[in-house]
Amino acid sequence: MNFIDQADIFVEAGKGGDGRVSFRKEKFISRGGPDGGDGGDGGKVILQASTNQDSLAVFRYSKQLKAESGQPGGTNRKHGKSGQDLIVAVPVGTQAKDQDGNILADMVLDKQTTVIAVGGKGGFGNAHFVNSTRQAPNFADKGEPGQLMKIVLELKMLADVGLVGLPNAGKSTLLRAISNARPKIADYPFTTLNPSVGVVDIPGSPSLLFADIPGLIEGAANGKGLGHDFLRHIERTSVIVHVIDAYSADVVGDYLTIRQELGAYKKELLRRPEIVALNKTEGMDELVKNDLIASLRRTIKSKNEPIVTISALSGIGLEELIKYTKSLLDTLKKKQLAKNKQLLMYEYKLSDNELAWQVQPIDKHSFMVTGAQIERFALRTDFNNDQAVARLLDILKKRGIIHALVRHGINPGDKIVIADKGELVY
Repeated sequence: MNFIDQADIFVEAGKGGDGRVSFRKEKFISRGGPDGGDGGDGGKVILQASTNQDSLAVFRYSKQLKAESGQPGGTNRKHGKSGQDLIVAVPVGTQAKDQDGNILADMVLDKQTTVIAVGGKGGFGNAHFVNSTRQAPNFADKGEPGQLMKIVLELKMLADVGLVGLPNAGKSTLLRAISNARPKIADYPFTTLNPSVGVVDIPGSPSLLFADIPGLIEGAANGKGLGHDFLRHIERTSVIVHVIDAYSADVVGDYLTIRQELGAYKKELLRRPEIVALNKTEGMDELVKNDLIASLRRTIKSKNEPIVTISALSGIGLEELIKYTKSLLDTLKKKQLAKNKQLLMYEYKLSDNELAWQVQPIDKHSFMVTGAQIERFALRTDFNNDQAVARLLDILKKRGIIHALVRHGINPGDKIVIADKGELVY
């Protein structure tokens, strides 16, 4: 299966079931009372993080995710069955965003669940509307539609350490040497086409996760090479290891190129703790190595940034690299523990803004009413049923909307338009 780390999908929660119009019919009872039941609620769309998933490839073919709708109410006040929730498995590290880029969910823990789309409420049956002045209501609510939205799923790998460097710097070889990962390796640039994660075991300590980010080049943050597609995976890492080919014609230039691309993608990455690893130093003269280290030290602003010389191929310096990495991570762990436990959750709640409404004239005999809650009432109304329309007018009156319409000059026979949800005559 190909590695896919971004997918655009449509999610639709289930529609609420319609309420039932029904009157009790029993032997020897000529006028049974209303007994129409309420409709069931629509199912929710729920994202669930899973370590069994490692890619968003399944969403290449499943672009629409829809939960089950609620069943209509029955006779004898029977409540309709609620729709079944749709649980969608996504890899740990997946973020869900709306079309404006706002984060709706951040799935950072295995088995974490987040409601991404809420099902519509079931409509009330006519038994619900009985009162002292309305003994035999001959109307019922329609079920509300479920939330429908387009979302962007974006996978950002969760790893302790990110290996970055120009193509052929030896990142994949390093990952193979220190972990259980087996990325493809060859002697030409851009061998690695997918991010790879490897587990590095440390005796007596928790394992570390190292991620190999495919080769970056100058301009990667603007779409050149492979880096534009995979730079997002470096966001989750706590420590960045710059792998630099010691035999490069410009070691300092290579380091600065990668730093430039990281900063162009997200400036916060420039403040991330980093280690510089000069690779392929087996057989290199000590004086040459020291000169390279001195050149890098003059370039690196922080004097505390570790610079190690390694050979991923022969294993030289790898223990020292892992030791430095673990030390940095231990220092960060206390600061990040509380932050890592905070889960960004999203679920629909009725806010003060949604309770608000607005009235404005369309023309001399038509008036527009908008507002999230009042539009939901309109969605539930059967505009072909006079009693249902009369109830909606009563709701408009109780919420002060009719009073506002009168102040705007509405007269009997004028039209009230409730957004695009329906219209009625005053």
